Amino acid sequence: MKRTLFTLLLIASGLNLQAQVPDTLSFETYLEWVKAYHPLSAQADIMLTMGDMEVRTARGGFDPLLYGNLDKKSYDEKTYYDKREAGISIPTWAGIELNGAFEQNSGQYLNPENSVPSGGLLSAGASVNLGQGLILDDRRAGLRKAQIYQQSTESERKSMLNELYLQATDAYWNWSLAYENKSLLVEGVLLAKMRFQGVKTSYEQGDFPAIDTVEAASQLLNREYNLQKAENELFIRTQNLNNFLWDESGNPIALNQETIPEKLYTEQALILNEEELRVLVGGHPELMLADYELASLNVDRRLKAQQIIPVVKLKYNFLTENLNQFDQASFFENNYKWGLTVYTPLMWRKARGGMRLAEAKIDFKQNSRDLKELQLRTKLENELNGWSAVNSQINTYTRNVAALEMLLQGEIRKFEIGESSLFLVNSREVSVFSSKITLNELLSKRKVSFAKTRFAAGVGFD
Repeated sequence: MKRTLFTLLLIASGLNLQAQVPDTLSFETYLEWVKAYHPLSAQADIMLTMGDMEVRTARGGFDPLLYGNLDKKSYDEKTYYDKREAGISIPTWAGIELNGAFEQNSGQYLNPENSVPSGGLLSAGASVNLGQGLILDDRRAGLRKAQIYQQSTESERKSMLNELYLQATDAYWNWSLAYENKSLLVEGVLLAKMRFQGVKTSYEQGDFPAIDTVEAASQLLNREYNLQKAENELFIRTQNLNNFLWDESGNPIALNQETIPEKLYTEQALILNEEELRVLVGGHPELMLADYELASLNVDRRLKAQQIIPVVKLKYNFLTENLNQFDQASFFENNYKWGLTVYTPLMWRKARGGMRLAEAKIDFKQNSRDLKELQLRTKLENELNGWSAVNSQINTYTRNVAALEMLLQGEIRKFEIGESSLFLVNSREVSVFSSKITLNELLSKRKVSFAKTRFAAGVGFD
């Protein structure tokens, strides 16, 4: 009867419990879905739009400006003055402001300097900063900073996607781990049930003592308890995974209960190019953001440096009654008006203080950037070491699982010939299941370690 019982046990240990092949959500498909439809992915794309709109707003400072003015006074049946003016002002990137105007003035008490021909007077010219603002002014500085911000939004987008990649990867492989452990414990419960029935039958036939049925029943109850915990863990991990699943319309979706993850162990090896990652970390999104902030601070420094230069502004306009006379006009001969504005502070305390403050901010940010790069490189080395360690642990523990399975089979054969006990068989089997769960944890840890190492180098969905 013992031989019959353990023939059943050996058959049971080789059972494949997957009677039906369910749908599998592969890791690659899952990541593509997360990247395409997760709200954080959409927010990352919005960052690019924000950068484009920031540049458009700054370019608005160079939009041509149309203006018009009507000023009329009438009193005691007298027209004191009637002044009309319309014009256009066109700022340029070179710091030169082009302008054109038409004015038509009349009235009994009109200021003589406003007197123009009855048909009106046309003027066209420009104003140029020859001192402060010649190289850089507020308008050009604003546009340059907006362009830097636009470039930085790509790094911000990448940083957000990298974070999403890491979180999504962790959720998937924890789900896979929970599923694998639950499946393993289902097998353990099935084996314990079959063993209990076999022992019970043997007891009823007088081959085993009653205490062996208690041993088998206790083992069954313990495994059922562990299975219940595993089922609860799988439920939690599935709900966490659902947080990353959204449809095309932006609505959250939930996995079908029959859907399963891909296996933790695959024949395809995960490969990390360590030297390539050490190069890639130099372009980490966090470092790029620091570089863009330094570039923006440098624009501020250059603008503050310009404010130390005296203000020298030259204005010149041709004057004519009709457009045909513009090509006949000569500088400073007739029909023109011009002006020169010059002013400067005596001590430059505001300008010098502002420039020194801008330089201090650059130094502060540069130090922070250098520290951040050191921290990122250290983190990458730690992740690379962790990656190497977990691979070694998996190799070691795989051999350990194989050895424990051999011990279990040996213990079964010894019990079959009466040289062992049910307690020892159960202990061997518990060790096998415990080691397989540990191996599953290591396999899951390797998958996550792969993602963490890429994340440390600034790589995500790429």
